Amino acid sequence: MASELHIHNKSDRPDNVVMKEVLIDEKSAAIERGLPNFMRGFFMYLKGSVLPMTRLAYLGDIRFFLKYLIDETDLTEAGRTGDIRQADLARVRAVDVNIFLDYCRRYKVENGKGVCVYRNDNKSLARKRSSLSVFFKYLYRDELAPKNITDGFDPIRLPKAGDREIKRLDDDEVMVMLDAVESGKGLSKRELTFWQRTRLRDRAILIMFVTYGLRLSELRELNLSSFHFGRDEFKIFRKRGKEATLPLNNTAKRALHEYIDGERGSALEHAAVGTGLATGKSAGDASVDDDALFLSLRGTRLTERQIRELVKKYTGIALGTGRSAGYSPHKLRATTATSLIERGNSIFDVQELLNHDNITTTQLYAAHRRNAKRELIGDMEWDENRGV
Repeated sequence: MASELHIHNKSDRPDNVVMKEVLIDEKSAAIERGLPNFMRGFFMYLKGSVLPMTRLAYLGDIRFFLKYLIDETDLTEAGRTGDIRQADLARVRAVDVNIFLDYCRRYKVENGKGVCVYRNDNKSLARKRSSLSVFFKYLYRDELAPKNITDGFDPIRLPKAGDREIKRLDDDEVMVMLDAVESGKGLSKRELTFWQRTRLRDRAILIMFVTYGLRLSELRELNLSSFHFGRDEFKIFRKRGKEATLPLNNTAKRALHEYIDGERGSALEHAAVGTGLATGKSAGDASVDDDALFLSLRGTRLTERQIRELVKKYTGIALGTGRSAGYSPHKLRATTATSLIERGNSIFDVQELLNHDNITTTQLYAAHRRNAKRELIGDMEWDENRGV
């Protein structure tokens, strides 16, 4: 039986943020234990060079590639990924990697329930290509491979960021979404049962998303201790360990107070009664947590999946589509960016609020003003009745 994971946190970062980082590190270490020992230098290189989530993604891609070499090629006689030898990888050519990437477009995996078909779009394939490029460049640099084969990797065409239509809600659709969470309009009979106990929480979540353009992970990790209501501000932890202090406006402050003073206390009381636990921090992110801001009906910190489904539900109502066609939290981030820009705010200020690494990312939202084309063409009437 696996022992319970505890942390001894002496930093000024909240326990849940530190725990999340520890769990990502544990997942990466678990993958590394199943890979060949001669790759230890590469493991250290990743740990010191890329973000924790990127490290985890790269390791997962490389493990999948090594498993492919075992199951689908004659490049190795190993039966497990951990038994693959340095000489096996030295025999891999660029064409072998290109064939692997083509294989990843669509492949089948048999399990106890049948056959599952997996598909990857070009964005996913480009990530796998990037993982393998980093890996084989490292092998060549540390003289574990005779040459650098990455120049022979086929390019994977991705649409330019400006070529993609940015999906977001218009301001009137935001109001429909907030009306749905306040009134229950558009919800099914079953959904209304839960809505009675979560509407204040759900409204606060949606307002925090559309007001600040928070990332899903940033919102999930919010705590009561993140907020300084006396100063009308709160702290979030961004990518790369960055901290940011953001101001509270009246709408967000009111929504948070209504939720905290109402539903949140009920959720904790229900959890304490239902589990026999006193509220308080304990191991793992599924435990009762008296500092977590947004709680499930069981009194646990909401998972990313639960928040994602919540957002899809209410954005689906706003768009007049089914739940499956609702938007993700990232689309609400796009909603914030475009709405702020359309109100005349500087793209540099919007970049700072949304924590975009590059101003060109923010400029994409400025270029996708929904009514820009209509306004331009509206001034280009040529017949005698123009303007009528």
